[in-house]
Amino acid sequence: MGRIVSVDIARVDYPLVGQFKFFQTGVRPTVVVRLTDENGVEGWGQSVPVETWTYETVESVETTLRHYLASAVLGGDPSDLEDIHARMERAIRPSFSVGQPVCKAAIDLACYDLWGRQAGRPVSDLLGGGKRDAITLSWTINAPTLDGAAQQIEEGRALGYSSFNIKVGYPQKPAYDIDLVRMVTTSVPSGFHWCDANTSYDLDTALTMAPKFADFGLRALESPLPPNRLRDYRTLRRQHALPILMDEGIISPVETAEFIALEMFDGIAMKVARCGGLWHATRIASLLRDNNLLLFASGLTDPELSMAASAHFFSHAGLELPAALNGPQYIAERGTSDPNFRPRGDTLRVPTKPGLGIAIADDIRVKMKPAARAPAPLPA
Repeated sequence: MGRIVSVDIARVDYPLVGQFKFFQTGVRPTVVVRLTDENGVEGWGQSVPVETWTYETVESVETTLRHYLASAVLGGDPSDLEDIHARMERAIRPSFSVGQPVCKAAIDLACYDLWGRQAGRPVSDLLGGGKRDAITLSWTINAPTLDGAAQQIEEGRALGYSSFNIKVGYPQKPAYDIDLVRMVTTSVPSGFHWCDANTSYDLDTALTMAPKFADFGLRALESPLPPNRLRDYRTLRRQHALPILMDEGIISPVETAEFIALEMFDGIAMKVARCGGLWHATRIASLLRDNNLLLFASGLTDPELSMAASAHFFSHAGLELPAALNGPQYIAERGTSDPNFRPRGDTLRVPTKPGLGIAIADDIRVKMKPAARAPAPLPA
């Protein structure tokens, strides 16, 4: 395979539609990466920071890629993801887990895209083969009023969605959360619904809420507690009111294995962007499968490249549940400028072209600026 000889980056913002509590500026900011090999083949990746969800900002992602990671991966083989990640970890060291994983995901995705284009194979093939040709999507309910929630339910149903993921916790009060969950489950009793507290409950609140949510027919409680509350997660799981999922706090296979050994959760709401990309994500999914734990699907309001990576990953993982990939809900043009990669109703088809399978729009190409170029001869 041709080695990486140049890295280009650009900030690319996507217009938002609707209101989502994690975005306040009217756009979904991203940083796009292009890797080029010595034969001129390109691979594209995307970082999707959300400063209100993780510590990474679009500014920190851009400067880290430009000043540290771009030069670190020059000369690398895009198919050797272990080496690529080792290079990135030497450039930006981990603390508790992978350092700046949302940033590093852009390089990871670009490597898979480049490798796939070099080999003429889609990314799901590179991961070991896709088990599904399409992913069913879940609609997000995030509303400060019940009237607003009712409107969101109808919007989702009008587009063909039958399953909902519900945002609970701060700034909402527990009493409101109960009313909100009741509304969703009674409005669409046949759907697959779960709720996500985004780490905002304490243990006493979570222990009180989980049985009530279970009575309404919810299927899981995601991220009820901060991820460093290890003993609290064990206590909550042992209540057995609902399956307990982790999300925040799951970055690499290392802490995943430790948390499994500590019996902290029943499953994970997986985000490819959160764990540094596809290389870590596939190994985390293997740990879940080997331990008979649940794999749920989630995202970071991902636009096209990051959303395509999620589609390939969940196809390979054989996802059986609706995926909370809400880029098509909150980003204009249903999350992508590629009309061939756009959900129809609640169905997102997995791209079949080489690499991530996404056509790159001209307005993105013209924004790309050099970040690093390999000298001659290439570094080993």
